[in-house]
Amino acid sequence: MRNVLLLASGGLDSTTVGYQLASEGVCVVPIFFDYGQHCVEVEWNRVNEVLPADMNRPERYDISDIFRGSQSRLIREADLWNEEIKDEDLYIPYRTMLFFAAAAARAQTVGILDVFTGFINSNHAKEIDCTAAFMNSLDGLTSSIGPVRFHSPFRYSSKADVVHAAVELGVPIGRTYSCQASGQFPCGACPNCVERLEALKAAELV
Repeated sequence: MRNVLLLASGGLDSTTVGYQLASEGVCVVPIFFDYGQHCVEVEWNRVNEVLPADMNRPERYDISDIFRGSQSRLIREADLWNEEIKDEDLYIPYRTMLFFAAAAARAQTVGILDVFTGFINSNHAKEIDCTAAFMNSLDGLTSSIGPVRFHSPFRYSSKADVVHAAVELGVPIGRTYSCQASGQFPCGACPNCVERLEALKAAELV
């Protein structure tokens, strides 16, 4: 059986990739990064809840010290009643590159050559490391330094495309969690929440 590593966050995109791989009979090893995000325990609980029950349980890795002191609102939770949050407040420099490097290192350590992610071609402000162009250039870099290869099935897809795939695969969409601004409940106003709600509306699920 083919073994792959999955960057899992408990969000809709990575969870859908997990279900897609499971439907293909692939053995998935999910890994979860604690990078100091204020919603880390909510995400950790969700990633354990929403992935298929017969899948390997997620491995958790703490890389939070790297972003200690960050003013990003992904790290330092805002008071949503009294503070305005802009797109640029949610950016964390080099976070995605760090995820890829750490995942590649873990994969090769345990003899796995394929790493899957749920990243889509994001148009969020400043999320330059979540674009198809970034992931394509990363492919070129990793191909020259090691055997691990990255796969992002939705890198050219919209959130609506992901929702349609999730419905077909039986993903528990309502239990996935992707909010950037709130550590306890979806705020409905951050870029992730807005994009998700628009996709659900397009799929006539809300």
